[in-house]
Amino acid sequence: MNSSTLKHIELPIEGMTCAACAARIEKNLNKLSGVEASVNFANEKAHVNYDETQVKTDTLIRAIEKAGFHIAPRSVQLQLGKMTCAACAGHIEKALNKLPGVTATVNVATETARVIFKPGLVTTGQLIEAVVNAGYDAYEISELNHVEEKARRQAAYQSELRLFWISAILTLPLVLQMGAMFSGHEMDMLPNWVQWLLATPVQFWIGKRFYIGGWHALRGGSANMDVLVALGTSMAYLFSTAVTFFGLNQHVYFEASAAIITLVLLGKLMEARAKGRTSEAIEALIRLQPKTARIERNGEIVEVPANSLQADDIFIVRPGEHLPVDGVVVEGSSSVNESMLTGESLPVSKQAGAKVFAATLNQQGLLKCRATSVGANTQLAAIIHLVEEAQGSKAPIQRMADTISGIFVPVVVAISVLTLAITWWLMNDFVAALIHAVAVLVIACPCALGLATPTAIMVGTGRGAQAGVLVKNAAALEHAEKIQTIIVDKTGTLTEGKPEVTDIAPAASFNAQDLLQIAASLEQGSEHPLARAVLESAQKQQQLQLQPIQDFSAITGSGIRANIRDTQYLLGSPKFLTQQGLIPDEKQIIALQSEGKTVIGVARISGDNPQILGYLAIADQLRNTSVKAVKQLQSMGIEVVMLTGDNTVTAAAIAKRTGISHYRAEVLPQDKAAEVVKMKAQGKFTAMVGDGINDAPALAAADVSFAIGAGSDVAIEAADITLIRNDLMSVADAISLSRATLKKIRQNLFFAFVYNILGIPLAAVGMLNPVIAGAAMAMSSVSVVSNSLLLKRWQANH
Repeated sequence: MNSSTLKHIELPIEGMTCAACAARIEKNLNKLSGVEASVNFANEKAHVNYDETQVKTDTLIRAIEKAGFHIAPRSVQLQLGKMTCAACAGHIEKALNKLPGVTATVNVATETARVIFKPGLVTTGQLIEAVVNAGYDAYEISELNHVEEKARRQAAYQSELRLFWISAILTLPLVLQMGAMFSGHEMDMLPNWVQWLLATPVQFWIGKRFYIGGWHALRGGSANMDVLVALGTSMAYLFSTAVTFFGLNQHVYFEASAAIITLVLLGKLMEARAKGRTSEAIEALIRLQPKTARIERNGEIVEVPANSLQADDIFIVRPGEHLPVDGVVVEGSSSVNESMLTGESLPVSKQAGAKVFAATLNQQGLLKCRATSVGANTQLAAIIHLVEEAQGSKAPIQRMADTISGIFVPVVVAISVLTLAITWWLMNDFVAALIHAVAVLVIACPCALGLATPTAIMVGTGRGAQAGVLVKNAAALEHAEKIQTIIVDKTGTLTEGKPEVTDIAPAASFNAQDLLQIAASLEQGSEHPLARAVLESAQKQQQLQLQPIQDFSAITGSGIRANIRDTQYLLGSPKFLTQQGLIPDEKQIIALQSEGKTVIGVARISGDNPQILGYLAIADQLRNTSVKAVKQLQSMGIEVVMLTGDNTVTAAAIAKRTGISHYRAEVLPQDKAAEVVKMKAQGKFTAMVGDGINDAPALAAADVSFAIGAGSDVAIEAADITLIRNDLMSVADAISLSRATLKKIRQNLFFAFVYNILGIPLAAVGMLNPVIAGAAMAMSSVSVVSNSLLLKRWQANH
């Protein structure tokens, strides 16, 4: 190989299951001319040296795919600059999506691009280069340095504000004389050359951005708001300049060109300020992260930067301080306010062994903790990342607005040209025709269309995070509004998920202690939640010694069989005992089941006289909020269906207490997904609520999935919507938030469409002065963003 043309590339590979897979990929790659490859199965990467004159990177990727594997896609977030409207977003998306293996979405509201690409086909540098070539700025957001980005935006805002005031001072004399003329007051008109001197710096210095932005857009094969403003103001300015320098007997319109630029600048400033407020929820979470931490070092307490903490470091948190990282309490007790993560206002008690989370507030005692997750691995960082991902995603409802934004400017320019031609022909007055055409150009606003959806999504997802509702993407938020049926798993969703033994009913020839001891001994080999309840009752509450068991076997969802001291025993549901040829006491069982308790029986089957030794009744307490939550969901027009592995009698008792009229009993864990599919087959838009672990297939089968968490310690990638609080009321909150967000989006889109549908014809027939049209255009975007900000008033039900 020629060293001057030798390249090295590292490719992340998906789908390898063993070392043989790595060998197969290596073999495929090394067959290629000019390639030396080694594949590391442990870190799932291929390290390839290749001669770029003999082989291209896409050939390497095809060789890997031919072996049956895939290159793991990477994602990167780019901060964008020089964007002026929604059409710019489409232009940047187009430039990025032209690159091989790239899928990009641009968020107008945050001025960021989320790019998914295949390593090897394209680099981050090439992504940035594509954006720059399209006429915009871009840089990678690494670790999302929000402080630097906020400072940059603030500096840019102050610079824009200064330019606006200069523009306003230069424009004011021009507008005052126009106002006086319209109101009928006598006022000496400024000489045309003075008006020209005032308007020229506004047009070409303050308004330079519109020419630059318009040129970049046109060079890239598209058009944006800058094109409209530059065209409209240039027409008014150049006509007025011609009148001034050629001494024509016509009115000049310097006030129109200058006022339009000034008003558009004002609108952009107000829009920037309002857009900044849409991300306040994220910023509030970031501000919670302490900058310093106290750690124990050489027997002394030392204050260090929080980002320097490593896993297993011991840190100290005093009352009134926020925790710097996630960890486990090793010493001390206190109550911790976790509302910033869960939305739950009641503090959570913490003792040795309890998990604690970054940014939560220690209220009372001194805590000594061991760090477990630091930096980008904390729960807070995961929440921030998920919210940002959701805010950067696009809702399906936005597609129509994006399509229209893409063709909007060329259509408006065409309407303006038609207006000029038709008005000139009908009125035989070029000046009037020109003013009508300018009004058409400056009233049209693609920005309001582009901002209608993302600003509402940003505020909605941020508000949701504050209430403990984490939305994976904008599509999930949109779909939640359509839910007609919600399927809830009984255990851990309607109930506390902590079953307890409530009744021990031994047979006449047996005693309660022996029955519990045998039951607990049999259950020690089981992972079932009911088994844990029996074991806890025997070991912790009654301190019983467990007997060793042999020949253990479990029948999923039914029962278990095992030997204790050469005697065979059965433990399981009454149905299971009946299947084994035993006759349970139906009357006693139904009496317990009708109280919402789960009954298990214990039987001895060795010898000539198999007999049932007695029954244990186990109850899982309903959550305090379950009844209220079911009622709330039903009041929202949503049918609630309960799934449970319990028998029909117990299921009916729980359903009655919670107010649920539809339920499915004796559903095995593996059959939950089938129940979801059945419900969907009835034409109902179906959601599933589960714990995100045991219910994974059912969650995947649902139209919308909710993973109900365990406090702050929750796998936030488990479902479409993750509820940090262990409370069914959060499901009602999520649907309420979805409905409120979609309502705002529809209001925004309606306003944006109606504004343009009414405004453009009014401008075309001369009913709108260009200055008024410019003001209306500037305010249209502001009104859309301001309407989205009203979502901040949304309140959770709890």
